[in-house]
Amino acid sequence: MPIPSKAIRAILAAAVVCTAAGCTTPHSASTNTVYFLSTQDGRAALADGAPAVGKADDTLAVIEVSGSRLRVVHQIAMPVSLVGPPSSIAIAPGGRMALISAATRRDPVNAEKVVPYDLVSVVALDPSGAAAPRVIATVNAGAGASGISINRAGTLALVANRVEGSVSVLAIDQDKVAAVDKVMLGEKSGPAHVAFTPDGRRALVTRDGDNRISMLAIDGRTVKLDQRAIFAGLRPYGLDISSDGHWAAVTNLGAGSGDADTISLIDLRAEPPRTVDTITVGQTPEGVVFSPDGSKLGVTVINGSNKPKASPFFGTAAYVQYRIDGGRLLPAAKLAGGQWLQGHAFTPDGHGVLVQDAMNRQVRLYRADGNTLADTGERLQFDCCTIDVAAVALGRINYYL
Repeated sequence: MPIPSKAIRAILAAAVVCTAAGCTTPHSASTNTVYFLSTQDGRAALADGAPAVGKADDTLAVIEVSGSRLRVVHQIAMPVSLVGPPSSIAIAPGGRMALISAATRRDPVNAEKVVPYDLVSVVALDPSGAAAPRVIATVNAGAGASGISINRAGTLALVANRVEGSVSVLAIDQDKVAAVDKVMLGEKSGPAHVAFTPDGRRALVTRDGDNRISMLAIDGRTVKLDQRAIFAGLRPYGLDISSDGHWAAVTNLGAGSGDADTISLIDLRAEPPRTVDTITVGQTPEGVVFSPDGSKLGVTVINGSNKPKASPFFGTAAYVQYRIDGGRLLPAAKLAGGQWLQGHAFTPDGHGVLVQDAMNRQVRLYRADGNTLADTGERLQFDCCTIDVAAVALGRINYYL
């Protein structure tokens, strides 16, 4: 089933129950069928490396992964956005509700322009996968609402507002969501993503505007900025925290001028938490995701594949996996292929990996076995755009059932 239009950011967000001993997954994982959420941004596109404005509608799709096959089972119209790190979907524990941010929208007075937006949609999900998602409410966060996370208790969400320079605090009571507070970080801070530690007492915020990572202290609905900042690299952006709470991983975008960029490892058990390793990965690492058991770390590296073909920095994107040994990031496996890779996600068993190839309008299915990666050849192919560009922006993927 093709998805109409367009520039797509696939964000597959997961309701996995995790403890210090690891993660367990909902019952459907045992039947070898898992569902993912994918957002399609009808505005975002590239024309030979230059930003373009599409004319398609935004949509949310449900992707089914069954064995080694991918298919779209539902699709609804709703506001979403490609802009920001591939982490604009958060799914509450139990998989019955998701929060989806929209950092941009078409200018209401000029459809050829894109302007910042502050919307967070509350989406009801059917854990059986049978019924389509439904938007049941919306909440206003802050301008440029981007990365969003929900704590493991399912009672609190945080939204990084890149344009406003703030983090919104959302209280959750079953399917009722309300904005209750806001932590101001500074006009030029550029908060990109925010992630909770497993115990819910801390959160990290990447700030690509001023090159730092903030720590937030959380007590119930009270969220305060810790005075200590962590420094990892130039323009920290993507962010994930391991299921046991030991490690955080950050992608550092750099200046986007063709130089090799980095990812960093943060030790959250150190007191105070600190960056313990930074390694080079290639141009523009965006999405970073730990495997469910925390044994592997996946990174999508755009590697100049979003630049004009005539650029000396144009290249082929890659998906890379790392393992952690003694507080050091060690390369484990790599697959080159595709262009403008955005998000990616592990299947619940950690062996399957969904990777979004934006320029070729595909979701790719890879298989991981130990320190090897294999391309299964399975593709979820999306139809072409409403404007004359070959661009579908696929963001983060996380399973929810």
